[in-house]
Amino acid sequence: MNNMTIQIPTEEEIVARATKMIPWLREKADAVEKARMVPEDTIQAFQDAGFFRILQPKRWGGYEMNPNVLNKVLIELARGCPSSAWNVMVLGVHPFEVGLLDEVVGDELWGEDDSALISSSYAPFGTVKAVEGGYILNGEWLTSSGCDHAAGGAFLGGRVADAEGNMEFRSFWVQRSDFEIEDDWHVVGLAGTGSKKLLINEVFVPAYRSHVIGDYCDETHGHVNDLYKMPFFGVFYSAVSSVIIGMAKGMADLYIEHMVPRQNLNQAVGAAVNDPFIKGKLGEAQAKITGAEARVLMNTEEAWKYASKGELVPTDVRVRTFATNQFTGGDCFDAAHMIFKKTSTRGVWLSSPMQRQLRDILVGANHITQNQDNIGELLGGQMLGNPLPQPNPFGVKAQ
Repeated sequence: MNNMTIQIPTEEEIVARATKMIPWLREKADAVEKARMVPEDTIQAFQDAGFFRILQPKRWGGYEMNPNVLNKVLIELARGCPSSAWNVMVLGVHPFEVGLLDEVVGDELWGEDDSALISSSYAPFGTVKAVEGGYILNGEWLTSSGCDHAAGGAFLGGRVADAEGNMEFRSFWVQRSDFEIEDDWHVVGLAGTGSKKLLINEVFVPAYRSHVIGDYCDETHGHVNDLYKMPFFGVFYSAVSSVIIGMAKGMADLYIEHMVPRQNLNQAVGAAVNDPFIKGKLGEAQAKITGAEARVLMNTEEAWKYASKGELVPTDVRVRTFATNQFTGGDCFDAAHMIFKKTSTRGVWLSSPMQRQLRDILVGANHITQNQDNIGELLGGQMLGNPLPQPNPFGVKAQ
């Protein structure tokens, strides 16, 4: 597609498209969970709305927008169906990663169809061996969300020794014809994401289809357009966090709808909306959700101030963004859990969408991007002047 023919929507227009879908997505959420994957018509609706083009390079029909546009879209979609929003997050972030690679990759991927989608599995489950001209991948890669819709293949993570013998964590673009999908996705939450296993049998990946995974590395961030000067982890982690924020906002939506008509049978206050504990927990939950949303959007906007001017984001901003985004899952699960407890017995029935919403938030908060337990030390140490550990995900070398 020639980029002169692209009609790029405004931020307000594309976010409004997501908001309009919330009731429709909520109606489909139970069926999505039972099917253990997002249906094709939903993915097509997301394609038609332009959600997968937000971070796609303009060279191949994309919009190259501020990553907060995608974050705001994800927040809205997750209020309706967390699993569907999770697919938009995964499949919508990878066009950004293509923008970091040699332009040959984009030509190969989108030369005939600029709507082709890419899934991923970054955890280095399989093995990687460096050979002349590239790498050999072999083994199994788990939890590739939305892989059934990814005609463009997948980004797979793996550890491999560099020329000096040091281990690198790299991402490899593998074409769809080079792997099989095994349906092993039987889980307690986010079941509708279709995050199945990918099977790779001695596949050669040329070197130009790979990059070091991290915020920055010399081979990717020295030549790219302004959007792709954003830190990789900053974009990825904020997108995951945004879906979880949307899930928590959806939980608050459901709670309000549940409580407004409810009458307390065992308390003298009568209407649930007059119960001080029901009101108090909702207010406290909303404060946690609002704080998480403000933090993630602020982090992205601060980094964007640099990237949108063609500058690389300073290390201290990257470290702070990387670390503080990881507290989103814990904050949002706490918020959702505290109001779920106030639904008492009524919330536990499988017919109640609130129990599904809580389970989805639980699984989302378990994602590696939400590892709040040991990330505070990294941020606090950097603020106190400690050197960053080696190796680190920021591309910062020891002095």
